[in-house]
Amino acid sequence: MREALFVKQHTEKWKRFEAIQHANPDEMANQFIEITNDLAYAKTFYPKSKTTAYLNGLASKLHQSVYKNKKEKSNRFLHFWKTELPLIFFLHRKQILYALVFFLISCTIGALSAKYDDTFVRLIMGDGYVNMTNENIAKGDPFGVYKQQNEFLMFLQIGANNIYVALYTFVLGIIFSFGSVVSLFRNGIMLGSFQYFFFSKGLGLQSVLVIWIHGTLEISAIVLAGAAGLVLGNSFLFPKTYTRMESTLKGAKNGLKMVLGLIPIFIVAAFFESFVTRHTEMPMAISLMILLSSATFIIWYVFIYPSKINHKQTLINSYD
Repeated sequence: MREALFVKQHTEKWKRFEAIQHANPDEMANQFIEITNDLAYAKTFYPKSKTTAYLNGLASKLHQSVYKNKKEKSNRFLHFWKTELPLIFFLHRKQILYALVFFLISCTIGALSAKYDDTFVRLIMGDGYVNMTNENIAKGDPFGVYKQQNEFLMFLQIGANNIYVALYTFVLGIIFSFGSVVSLFRNGIMLGSFQYFFFSKGLGLQSVLVIWIHGTLEISAIVLAGAAGLVLGNSFLFPKTYTRMESTLKGAKNGLKMVLGLIPIFIVAAFFESFVTRHTEMPMAISLMILLSSATFIIWYVFIYPSKINHKQTLINSYD
């Protein structure tokens, strides 16, 4: 084929490829394949022509576009934790605050109920657990329950259960947000009565130093899962300028991202509960260090860092 005819047949395609600035990855990959095929043909039959040089430059340009796109995809995971999830936390900070308030109120109700009703803890925690704990207290090992099972099996069971509870609490939000509030209420009642039980036995400080080694992350994540449920439910109840379907899908997407973002927190909490909490005689300084470090991380990552990221994004957008 003469060079002039070859150019005439493909000129429109080449111009179209050159003009496209933002194509999806599949389109760019297909374009790159087509251009390299044309370049291979030109090198074979017109090795020193301007057409070959042009195609070589266009192929190089498309190759860079494909490479940049792959680089962005490889950083997608990092971007989620560094920017996307914190911005979601900031966007839905009111729901997080509401979930925390609901949870604290239910904890208070649980503690007061346990204080004024001797049978309440048994009703909530079960006779088996209360009897076992009383026996451990009599033996001088009130938190022996954390030492009974193999560490690794305990880690798998606790991690899976916590993730299930988080997803369950989130999905219940579709019941007009009320479902997530009920789940938060139940967990808060359990925690309040559970914690009061140890205070009533004179083990309040010791229980905080032991249980909250893992409880700080675990309970914080459950509250955030409740907030994710509120995001889902509120998106259905209050669609604003969106259609109800669009709003619900958007809320479901953001809420699910919040819950998925909690999985590493639950894993770390399960690790602490399985491998660390069982060492009930560890020095107070170590317990406090773990507890305070966990609390500091949650406060920073859920409240402080998202605010900074949002401020930074606002400044960037203002200059665009």
